[in-house]
Amino acid sequence: MHHPAPIQVFALSGLAAALFAALPARAEMSAEELAKLAQNPVGNMISVPFQNNTNLNYGPERGTQNILNIQPVIPISVNKDWNIITRTIVPVIWMPSLGPGIGSTSGVGDTVLTAFLSPANPGKWIWGAGPVVQIPTNSSSELGNKNWGLGPSAVVLHLDHDSPWVYGALFNNIWSVSSSKQGGSYNTFLLQPFINYNFAGGFYLTTAPIITADWKADSSQRWTVPLGGGIGKIFHLGKLPVNTQLSAYYNVVKPDNGANWQIRVQAQFMFPK
Repeated sequence: MHHPAPIQVFALSGLAAALFAALPARAEMSAEELAKLAQNPVGNMISVPFQNNTNLNYGPERGTQNILNIQPVIPISVNKDWNIITRTIVPVIWMPSLGPGIGSTSGVGDTVLTAFLSPANPGKWIWGAGPVVQIPTNSSSELGNKNWGLGPSAVVLHLDHDSPWVYGALFNNIWSVSSSKQGGSYNTFLLQPFINYNFAGGFYLTTAPIITADWKADSSQRWTVPLGGGIGKIFHLGKLPVNTQLSAYYNVVKPDNGANWQIRVQAQFMFPK
């Protein structure tokens, strides 16, 4: 199946991988420890995930939509007790035709920036909370909304170094702070539960469906609820750890023009301390 993500973006990610491979990791960790660290959304580690989501049978023409999320995570130490974990998502989108005589579109969507305040020395239960901002960086009207957005975000998870399980959930809700620009007002919700089972050697099973709601849509068109999962594995480029994933999700609830399947492929470049 043809995946129509922009060639330039994949070339850029390949160049980034080559450059990162030249940088040594700062500490030796087992592959299983690295996998668990990668599964913690508020882990105290710089990482750069490239997550590609291919949405099948999307839109009224039942085309293929492709979204490559570039998601740098940067921790900031406040003091010995607290960290702020910044998580930025920049989507690069290929949008299929949305109607007869309407051509496909590609470009950048709206950037979402989250800043989680999180304890620097948590126990088995880990949490983070803070603001989320939607920044109108979309390059065309089909790819986003020109009104800024703001709301709360939080994450909680259980991570026990003596257990193979890592599980938790992340949520946010974003309201537009104006309604006068292209796209109008919006009110959107996201919930991502996640469950991972880790094996020795950095191999793991994972499920992390992204459940969304558009509160301004009619009740029958509001929710997208996927079910599915996949596999993950820690590899190394030289000494640089890379967390890789392949998974698939079927939308058991979706709007009329929503995709029915999503194929997710991810490569996360990790810089553990």
